[in-house]
Amino acid sequence: MQDATLCHPVVDGELLLIRKQRGVGEGKLVGPGGKVETGETPAEAAQREVREELRVDPVGLAKRGEFAFHFRDGEADDDSMYVHVFAADGVDGEPRATAEAVPEWHPVDDPPYGEMWVDDRVWVPHLLAGETFAGEFVLSDDGESLRRYEMEIGVDLE
Repeated sequence: MQDATLCHPVVDGELLLIRKQRGVGEGKLVGPGGKVETGETPAEAAQREVREELRVDPVGLAKRGEFAFHFRDGEADDDSMYVHVFAADGVDGEPRATAEAVPEWHPVDDPPYGEMWVDDRVWVPHLLAGETFAGEFVLSDDGESLRRYEMEIGVDLE
């Protein structure tokens, strides 16, 4: 399973998301992130991905969760990922659009769940509340419905 990251900066009550321009989830609003490269820690990968996608550096990075993400029930496949989820309490710089991502700010009390992955409705509220979590999400092959999930709140991520 491929290790990947997501980072969700929150600044002055606003959540920084990106509109994916290509790849898995194209057109959806997601946190900046991507694959962990050889020799990187998940935190280093999260920082690099935010920098590459938005031309800013996340500040106050803190791991909030981790989960397995699959498109096929009961089996890992080429699209399966083990996602390390981070929050950031700021960004250094002004987010800019890149070929991969267009930045959008949204109120933390009203995330645009209708434009996000269906599993985000389950775990993003815990991230925004400062809680830690771990779990597994299985989506339909088209990624539009949640087949099943398991999640534990208040886990030790060390």
